[in-house]
Amino acid sequence: MIIVNVSKEKNLEFALKKYKFKVQKTKQTEKLREKQEYTKPSVERRSKKRKAVYKQQLFTNSEKSN
Repeated sequence: MIIVNVSKEKNLEFALKKYKFKVQKTKQTEKLREKQEYTKPSVERRSKKRKAVYKQQLFTNSEKSN
């Protein structure tokens, strides 16, 4: 649970900004999106592997161009 204390000297806009930052930092929205739909473990592994291959290709291409 995310708690933001609002004292007398701070305004509501500041509290909302702090709340949004905490939500983004804890990656709550990403977790909610992941839980909306079930994905099989094999599909997750396959997608992670594809992403790693893609990143590796970008890295090697950037090294070759330098």
